[in-house]
Amino acid sequence: MLRIAVPNKGSLSDAAGEMLREAGYRTRRDSKELVVSDESSGVELFYLRPRDIAVYVGSGTVDCGITGRDLLLDAGSSAVEVMTLGFGTSTFRYAARPGVVSSVADIAGRRVATSYPGLVEKHLADLGIGAEVVRLDGAVETAVTLGVADVIADVVETGATLRSQGLAVFGDPILRSEAVLIKDVTSEQQAGVEILRRRLLGVTTARSYVMLDYDCPIAIIDEACEVTPGLESPTVSPLHDKGWVAVRAMVPRTDTNAIMDRLYDLGARAILVTEISACRI
Repeated sequence: MLRIAVPNKGSLSDAAGEMLREAGYRTRRDSKELVVSDESSGVELFYLRPRDIAVYVGSGTVDCGITGRDLLLDAGSSAVEVMTLGFGTSTFRYAARPGVVSSVADIAGRRVATSYPGLVEKHLADLGIGAEVVRLDGAVETAVTLGVADVIADVVETGATLRSQGLAVFGDPILRSEAVLIKDVTSEQQAGVEILRRRLLGVTTARSYVMLDYDCPIAIIDEACEVTPGLESPTVSPLHDKGWVAVRAMVPRTDTNAIMDRLYDLGARAILVTEISACRI
């Protein structure tokens, strides 16, 4: 059985569960369930704290898991990233009171509060900057106001919480994170991990693309295929009317309407869009 670690709560939990369901796996029905066995798919799901998942995977306790890239790097685990999953995006940055610290170099000799000490310590060490890293489990934004630190390093979304504490971001982002699939490189279940990867890739692809079908005059088929090249090549089939063909191709979901407009202007007709529920690429 392939052992998969899944976030048991937090911002990654619901999205990870939904992705696994779309990939065909049985998931928990009650938030109190800690282990779910899906014998038909040959997997066991272990619901763990997101911050601990990289540690469990790196130690070989489980074969693979879903967590944030920031949590993977902060843990210093030997687990490796397999693929990005397209949700849970965040940006990790430094912030301080304006005029006190305005560049990363100014952090030298100061105190930095964060919930990700491993990540911050490595980032500063890579830059050759010496600073005291203060670990906090939450409410990092208030650390400067309370005199615990001079600088904070935290996930920044809108920046509204930082501004309420009189803080402003500075320097380049430390990290751009998102949910990732990670694995234990020493696991004997590499074939199972590859099947999981393909299934999850099928979900991310299905979410990003739709199937487009249309009827096209043969005279403009080359131009139409330039508009809808598909992933490999569009499928072109003859119609009863010898001057027309039917075309089928996957197109990016975000570009669907613009592509339909271009095809219609070229002379294509009966342009239909179909959702993709699952695929293998």
